[in-house]
Amino acid sequence: MISREQVQEILQPIQDPETGESLIALQRIRDIVVKDSTVRLSVTYSNEEDRAQLDGQIRELLQAIGAQDIHIRMRPLVNTEQEDPNDDEKLTKGHAAGMQNNTLLSENSGVHFIAIASGKGGVGKSTVTVNLATALARQGKKVGLIDADIYGFSVPDMMGIEEGPNVTDEGVIIPVERFGVKVMSMGFFIRENSPVVWRGPMLGKMLRQFFEDVAWGDLDYMLLDLPPGTGDVALDVHQMIPQSREIIVTTPHATAAFVAARAGAMAIQTDHEILGVVENMSYYSCSHCGEKDYVFGRGGGGMLAETLHTELLGQLPLRAPDNLMADPDFSPSVYKSGTESANIYDEIAVRIASKCERTAS
Repeated sequence: MISREQVQEILQPIQDPETGESLIALQRIRDIVVKDSTVRLSVTYSNEEDRAQLDGQIRELLQAIGAQDIHIRMRPLVNTEQEDPNDDEKLTKGHAAGMQNNTLLSENSGVHFIAIASGKGGVGKSTVTVNLATALARQGKKVGLIDADIYGFSVPDMMGIEEGPNVTDEGVIIPVERFGVKVMSMGFFIRENSPVVWRGPMLGKMLRQFFEDVAWGDLDYMLLDLPPGTGDVALDVHQMIPQSREIIVTTPHATAAFVAARAGAMAIQTDHEILGVVENMSYYSCSHCGEKDYVFGRGGGGMLAETLHTELLGQLPLRAPDNLMADPDFSPSVYKSGTESANIYDEIAVRIASKCERTAS
């Protein structure tokens, strides 16, 4: 079976014909998704003459390690992706413009902020975030999503996003839009899954830049995928957006619910309204007989909701999206409209919108 690391290693020698630098190092071969013998990636090329050459080189190398189904998305290199010695100056100007003109964080902005939190990792918090965002977009809402899990960013990959954001000459960042959701993530600025080794103050600075230097446009909802636990980023969100509400994600397991209660307690202590609890991986439905198997136990979500004096918004089955890699709308983690899981997310989105908009009116 082919791994993502093997693909990166085999493609490392491929160079930019103009500079001689590795396209992997330049992050111009990216969005690598591997499943069995299928490989999907995107390549940024400098000019049309290079396009066919790069396509042929990549296919030859991937076939040599056993790839049988290869999908390469080619896109031209635009000026905003090329290194500019004045980039720092542009971003500084953009930050100043954002500080002066941005009203997103003001209490009268009209934007409903919803932070998605969990006590521990591995409960599907990011999956809930991206699917809830797309469900709200299906309801006709204007939605933004910030991947605030700066150490464990995953939203771009989960949504099948292949392109990074553009930056205007004034240093303003244009978010990437996918499934009707405007997205910003640390993953757009880190080369090939490199680790982020930052302390608290730097994390808070990056988060504030996501609010102030990005041209979000008109939004109804802004969702934030928080890191698990109650660390620096979660605290920054509480301080930066006092009007934010929260959704707590857990699994049915009693221990997961017990740990998730800490994230809920932090929200309560900082006067953030808890909209409710989402229980993920609640059960597995047999594809043959339809019988439900409660793999991780039962009752954790309801117990957590009772502890936090809130409601259980929904219970989601343990199931991967049935998405084909050859599909132009492929994403590893977003459930297609009309599927069982998507319908549950739609119901949760309606309940959340009703709560938020009833309070605002």
